[in-house]
Amino acid sequence: MHSRAKGKSGSKRPIKKVASWSPYKGNEVEKLIIKYAKAGKTSSEIGVILRDSYGINSIRALTGKKVGIVLQEKELSKDLPEDLLSLIRKVISIKQHMEKNKQDQTAKRGLGLTTSKINRLIKYYKRTKILAPDWNLDMDRLKMYLE
Repeated sequence: MHSRAKGKSGSKRPIKKVASWSPYKGNEVEKLIIKYAKAGKTSSEIGVILRDSYGINSIRALTGKKVGIVLQEKELSKDLPEDLLSLIRKVISIKQHMEKNKQDQTAKRGLGLTTSKINRLIKYYKRTKILAPDWNLDMDRLKMYLE
């Protein structure tokens, strides 16, 4: 987003068909999702576990729903979206680094770029009504959002 890179390389989405050798059905996959959500895993971690350990290439092909939708239906989702929480964690780590290294101008720029991403994401989530219109991020008490 903030770099000059224009490449298109990256991971490719798995095929949306259910493999013929897959022993799992839709309700079994939902039970696995619920099990890992109760263990404290995020939706992206659950997807990686199901892909790598269970050989489930597409959860949506089996259940007809995304992992986040399954978690919302079972009321196991977090208050804030996962990408926003990861950016908040990143800001906290940059601020801790800047307390130790006050002259680090690269970290100062990184903090500004990350804060910009957070603000853009908040604006998007307010527009799509995932966050309340009056919700604001308190930069002084960031650790509160992670609890």
